[in-house]
Amino acid sequence: MKEAVLGFEEVTQELQQFAGGKGAVLSMLYQRGFPVPEGLVVLPEAMPGGSVKQEARELILSKINVIRKNHPTALFAVRSSGLSEDSAGASFAGGFESVLDVDADEQIWSALQFVYQSQFAERVAVYSQVQGIDQSQRMAIVIQRMIMSDLSGVLFTVNPLTGSRVNMTGNYVQGLGEELVSGEANAVPFTLSRLRGEYTGPSGLRKYASKLFRCAARIEKQMGYPQDIEWSVSGGELYILQARPVTTLGAGNLNTYECNDSLTGDFLWTNTNVGESISDVLTPLSWSILRALDEEHNVIPGHYMLSGNICGRVYSNISLPVSAMSVMGARIAPLLRQMSNVFGELPQGVSVPVYPFGKRELIRIVGPGVLHSMRRTRQAIRNLPRFLEQTAESCRMIRERLQAIQSREELLLLWNRELWPQNVDALWNALEGTSAPMQKYIKQKRKLIKLVGTQDANILLSSSGKGRELESLGPLLGLSRIIHNQLSRRAYVAKYGHRGPHEFELSIADLSEDEDRLELKLSQYRDNTKDIEELLNKQRQQHSDACARLRERFPHRWKSIYHKLSATAQGPQMRESARSEWTRVYRLNRDFAIKAGELAGIGGDVFFLYLSEILQGLEDGKQPGVQYIAARKETFARYQKLPPLPSVIRGRFDPYLWMKDPRRRIDLYDPEMPMKDEIGQGILRGSPGAAGIIEGVVRVLAGPEDGNLLLPGEILVASTTNVGWTLCFPRAVAIITDIGAPLSHAAIIARELGIPAVFGCGNATTRLHTGDCVRVDGGNGMIQIITSASGGDHDKMGGKIYRSKD
Repeated sequence: MKEAVLGFEEVTQELQQFAGGKGAVLSMLYQRGFPVPEGLVVLPEAMPGGSVKQEARELILSKINVIRKNHPTALFAVRSSGLSEDSAGASFAGGFESVLDVDADEQIWSALQFVYQSQFAERVAVYSQVQGIDQSQRMAIVIQRMIMSDLSGVLFTVNPLTGSRVNMTGNYVQGLGEELVSGEANAVPFTLSRLRGEYTGPSGLRKYASKLFRCAARIEKQMGYPQDIEWSVSGGELYILQARPVTTLGAGNLNTYECNDSLTGDFLWTNTNVGESISDVLTPLSWSILRALDEEHNVIPGHYMLSGNICGRVYSNISLPVSAMSVMGARIAPLLRQMSNVFGELPQGVSVPVYPFGKRELIRIVGPGVLHSMRRTRQAIRNLPRFLEQTAESCRMIRERLQAIQSREELLLLWNRELWPQNVDALWNALEGTSAPMQKYIKQKRKLIKLVGTQDANILLSSSGKGRELESLGPLLGLSRIIHNQLSRRAYVAKYGHRGPHEFELSIADLSEDEDRLELKLSQYRDNTKDIEELLNKQRQQHSDACARLRERFPHRWKSIYHKLSATAQGPQMRESARSEWTRVYRLNRDFAIKAGELAGIGGDVFFLYLSEILQGLEDGKQPGVQYIAARKETFARYQKLPPLPSVIRGRFDPYLWMKDPRRRIDLYDPEMPMKDEIGQGILRGSPGAAGIIEGVVRVLAGPEDGNLLLPGEILVASTTNVGWTLCFPRAVAIITDIGAPLSHAAIIARELGIPAVFGCGNATTRLHTGDCVRVDGGNGMIQIITSASGGDHDKMGGKIYRSKD
């Protein structure tokens, strides 16, 4: 019975789980020196059925009398502390009862009984059901010395409505805080700047504001999560009465795969880079592996920049790197211009919410990550040639071993010693091993555009004129070579079988498992009116013509210029090759998952487990997460029914509310920006992808599987395009996408093939319809609607090509 009643100073880390949310937090803060009034926690064992055991009564009175000795006129507050109360997922705020101004011993026993019985109230049952919490949870109860407050208030260390971290926001009333938290009194608002703690509000709180800020910042740091803090001032002293997570900032429920990282705060998210390569709604396993890789690559602990999950789709967080680099002295505008090569131009008027990193704190927390990143980047640059040369063979050997494994122990050993380290190495090689040549490429291209214009710059920097072969074109070129008996089907599958439109979704088989797909691809290729070699030969001639123009315009400098071009043009080629080999390694995770599902007896359901759950199952023979598979499948199916989400998202985004808005934008979601529309002008804008001007008829496709619907000479419009779409490219006279950027893989391929393209329009698939006639200006990133499908029949109209003036 001794451990059934504990003073705040006696609640150890092991006992916190029995003290309930409120009791655990108050005890921890008390022990760490925060100004928390004295108190004790009555654990559930002390009150079976609601009646306080005699031994527990004696312990309660002995601890209360110690407080009375130090504070002779003390009154007490008796408050609930449910085991799920004030957690990150559920607050139960206002759900349970509290009793204030408790004095005599008999009042304490009555108050304990009253608070205990409140757990069976109807409102608690409803809240528990909504939150998916077992209503039979047990309740601890806190007895705490009451503070006779002069001022009482609440402080959120983050804006609970917008998620902004720029200021802490709060409000307060004169006297006790019960009326404030119950909403029965008008409170006075105030803010505290996150960076310096500067106070904005009435003068009554000013003298206590600095201490309140320091306490709140420390509490948030201790808890590792934004906090909702109740506080009071009495006799010139500040007291902390309660702290709980701001539950409105949760990303969702991982148990059921309800994920929405946009709800975690005021950030700017984009999928214009990752969304092109990873365009599917991902299963829990596929996303969890990407998240684990993000952890390996991340330099800011606790923050994920590349694997944000918004309803199963992967987004990148732009706010975090921009905020961190601006704190270190970088100017935001030039930084965004540089990032636009990867992420595309942000929609006009969009601002990047700043995360309030402190410079000193940032240096401290990112220092180890930066050093690790520098070391891994140097290693990746050094190892890149070997990575490109040896990965195919090493993957073949690991796949054979995976298929032969017969036990959990063997599979776990292979994962830990070989497969996961190879995943990590492949990530660094793909993302950082090619960073230096790509930076040179971007710098040289910018200079070249000023000299010769966009179109000639793209032609001169293409691989086609130098006898090189872009790896992303390999799957398409390989089909031509099979048809011309230059490559066997088996060799094609070995080299390109890992590539496809769904290569990052592990639940979907690729060509290496289903060679019948190859015959379908060959059939589609034969239907093309243009052979890939024909397009490349045309580009080689254009390259030769562009070189002649360069020689004519710069007779004394053209050799040095061309020499630099030859060196820097290797950047995209190396990046595409590294990306292909990373994909090859990543696809091994499917073989690993299939084997894990086989050993666990759950088959394909394994893709609805997280990586950590699979590894735990391999380690101990149990399989955590299996009970949630049905719910995760249901959530996954619901996410698949959503239309493509906005390519840029600012702040907290609800896709179901967004869908109901008839004027919604697909390029941008920003609740602070009005609807921007050029419908009256019939104009769409995006990032220049490949130069050239052309008029033609639109064909909107949902996926590459519908490529047979694209008629020769039509303009391909899609939400996004990746390497799996390249079979469609020779048919198209131009390409338009919602998602994409100037250095995206699809943009590079379009330039190699000389197909005018505009990427990252955001709303092309909603603004354009099959049959519309449009004018595409790839060099300037603009599409003009000439006639709509309802205004006439354009199905037979072919593309009319214009040359760009630059």
